[in-house]
Amino acid sequence: MPQIRTPLVIDHYYHIFNRGVARQPTFLTRFDYKYALGALEYYLYSSPQIPYSQFLSLGSTEQQNAKESLVKKEKIVEIISYVLMPNHFHLLLKQTQNEGISTFMSKWGNSYARYFNAKHKRVGPVFQGRFKSVLVETTEQLIHLSRYIHLNPVVSAVVSENKFEEYEWSSFREYINKGSSGFCSKNCILEHFRDVNEYKNFVEDRISYGKELEKIKHLSFELDE
Repeated sequence: MPQIRTPLVIDHYYHIFNRGVARQPTFLTRFDYKYALGALEYYLYSSPQIPYSQFLSLGSTEQQNAKESLVKKEKIVEIISYVLMPNHFHLLLKQTQNEGISTFMSKWGNSYARYFNAKHKRVGPVFQGRFKSVLVETTEQLIHLSRYIHLNPVVSAVVSENKFEEYEWSSFREYINKGSSGFCSKNCILEHFRDVNEYKNFVEDRISYGKELEKIKHLSFELDE
């Protein structure tokens, strides 16, 4: 019997996640991560005139013009926080239009799969079926989920604790004002803290206890086995 999908609701927040098919790596090179991040930002907006792969082939002036035109459109989702890991990803999204998350994930996932397969001379899906989604029901859950997402690289031992703030494929650097300004809608998280440093401490104070987050089953923080 087919599984009934619960519609995702406008102005609600969702934890979106998936892993590589058969637990295989989904990001192999720096450019894989860079392509995925660029596509995340690109498909935030409704009805891009050209696919992201074609956008990348434009000259710098044409890219700038296309981007200026794109950001005038409405967003179909807002990205609150994200992390790309070697074989999976986590996104915290707010749906801002009907079917926004489904449309966004379809365009992003298809774009990345076409790129990844061409780049690495493979065929077939990159991610394991349809993305998983969990409704975030309270402000407390929202804040703790942002911390969980940002802790992923260090808790999973992808980076050491002293390199945690330098992990490039997470929105944590954007939250603590390192690197570029980024594309996340951070205010719904940061408005609950006195300043950026308080949020930074909120996240980093739990590094030593990151594994405890696995016990929070009601938010389905960990990927299904």
